[in-house]
Amino acid sequence: MKYLALIASLTFAVPAIAGQCPMDMSKIDAAMEEASLSDAEMTKVKELRALGEEQHEAGDHAASVATLAEAKDMLGIN
Repeated sequence: MKYLALIASLTFAVPAIAGQCPMDMSKIDAAMEEASLSDAEMTKVKELRALGEEQHEAGDHAASVATLAEAKDMLGIN
């Protein structure tokens, strides 16, 4: 019975996480236009943004959310 509850919760959680990735990518894209970061920092943000999108497209949404969160932190956004 515990396993059934776990499977049910994961079934509903994955689409929610998957939907967060595109929103995070949009926030990052908008913030990059106005960010005052060094060239090295901006390069890192762009790399994280691209990696997050790759992870999202590969179905690894938890990794994508974590990667995109790192980029958002560098940009100072939520």
